[in-house]
Amino acid sequence: MDNAIALPSLFLSHGAPTLALADSPTGRFLDALGPALPRPRAILVASAHMPAPQPLLNGNAAPATLHDFGGFPRELYTLRYPAPGAPALAARAAALLRDARFDAATDAAAPIDHGVWVPLRRMYPAADIPVVALSVSPAHDASWHYALGAALGPLREEGVLVIGSGGFVHNLGALDWQAGEQPIARWASAFADWMERHVVAGDATAATAWRTQAPQPLSAHPTPEHLLPLFVAWGAAGGHGRRLHAAWELGTLALHAFRFDGAA
Repeated sequence: MDNAIALPSLFLSHGAPTLALADSPTGRFLDALGPALPRPRAILVASAHMPAPQPLLNGNAAPATLHDFGGFPRELYTLRYPAPGAPALAARAAALLRDARFDAATDAAAPIDHGVWVPLRRMYPAADIPVVALSVSPAHDASWHYALGAALGPLREEGVLVIGSGGFVHNLGALDWQAGEQPIARWASAFADWMERHVVAGDATAATAWRTQAPQPLSAHPTPEHLLPLFVAWGAAGGHGRRLHAAWELGTLALHAFRFDGAA
């Protein structure tokens, strides 16, 4: 690819680990998304399933596939995503973050969790693009994560695809196992509509205040780790977001995806 043209950044909802194998609208969307993008030289994924007090980057040259879930079909536990790591990229990202006054570090032994490998297995099944995982910090707010993403913005001009992997509405305790794709709970759609409106408008000031401004914020996200990757991806590009995909499962689980290309 021409590295003079910055790659977009993406927010992807990864749903359940079964997304890796199941035929679903979101799975088919991800299957088509990878080939539709310029091929990156590397991928950096901020994952909801990699919490840390301060930014931590996977600096493993050959990261293991972590099956950090239980109670799913046996075949999921046999899957591997053997993409190479990128220790030099992890070090570069950590340096950018430290320059922005984040206390960033790398971990040469860290695996990649399912927030990383499940969507990438659909987007890039050959597993031939180097991958670095980045933590989120639930003790810090959305503005902090937006600034974290902004510090990583220069990577987009270096051929790195920055992805935030989480969930647009994510409350596992409120799943309706009888609902399928419909009906959608009113509180869940109200939150998703509010957040999408601000993302598309490019209003990060309002969106980062979601805990006090959005409708039913603690119903949509009892804990924030699945929404925080949105702000990392948004901060990496800034500007207006564009919705690429919307899907609902089990009445309350929003599997929306957004693309950010920077200020118009």
